[in-house]
Amino acid sequence: MRDHVLGLDHIVIAVSNLTVSAERWQALGFTVSPRGLHSDYLGTANHTIMFEDDYVELLGVLAATEFNAPTRAFLADGAGLERLAMRTDDAEAGLAALKRDGFEGSTGPFEFRRPVDLEGGRTGEAGFRIFQWPLEPAPGGARLFACQHLTRETVWLPSLVEHRNGARALKRIEIVAADPRAEAELCARLLSLSVGERDGACTVAMRPRGADFVFVDATRFAQRWGRNPGDALPPCGVVLACDDFARAQPFAEWTGPGGLPCAAVDGALIGWETAPRRPD
Repeated sequence: MRDHVLGLDHIVIAVSNLTVSAERWQALGFTVSPRGLHSDYLGTANHTIMFEDDYVELLGVLAATEFNAPTRAFLADGAGLERLAMRTDDAEAGLAALKRDGFEGSTGPFEFRRPVDLEGGRTGEAGFRIFQWPLEPAPGGARLFACQHLTRETVWLPSLVEHRNGARALKRIEIVAADPRAEAELCARLLSLSVGERDGACTVAMRPRGADFVFVDATRFAQRWGRNPGDALPPCGVVLACDDFARAQPFAEWTGPGGLPCAAVDGALIGWETAPRRPD
């Protein structure tokens, strides 16, 4: 892993209507945070679906700015996985390391904050500092950036981490690619990791923490999700860790291989998979 990059922090799902998207995720049994408004130069707002140590961010554009131009271009083709957010312990040092390693198109660090509703009617603030890899090339069409949490205690609120469907962590992000090996190798080069291959799926495994990235072709992707190869499917699958299927099953729209409860929302397939908890 590159210097000052610690693994996957969260994924960004860009959506055209934040209110509608929040309702869809709630209907699937997720606890969705209140809307958060970002700094004016970002021109965006979000809802988050928080897990024990990572999360999903639903991101919408409220006002066109130079900073959100790539997101607006992405949304022209519909909602879906727009970015992969790595975690960093030092955004400034992480950016310097990227540039040292030849990624001159990297940008940052940028700092922004948003208000947070706390228990007891109080209001707090969530602060972040980020840096970005070059916009192109993007593995599987998903841009990379890294996020340093300045106020973790106002992001991972206990009231947001418990979900009716039992989800507790991101386990695997599956991305459709015409050439899975090439996209996985690109991702691995950007993160200074290696690629493993099994049954046509190319995996970039996070070390020491975080969900893995899996690149597959459209046919294998459909098979992995219990769909027909000719079905029109979104190009991304998000597999969530849970303790058992009992809590997830009522929210499933179909059952995939191995009894995997599955659903579709905002340009992504969602699946629940049993997995052991990480040791403390």
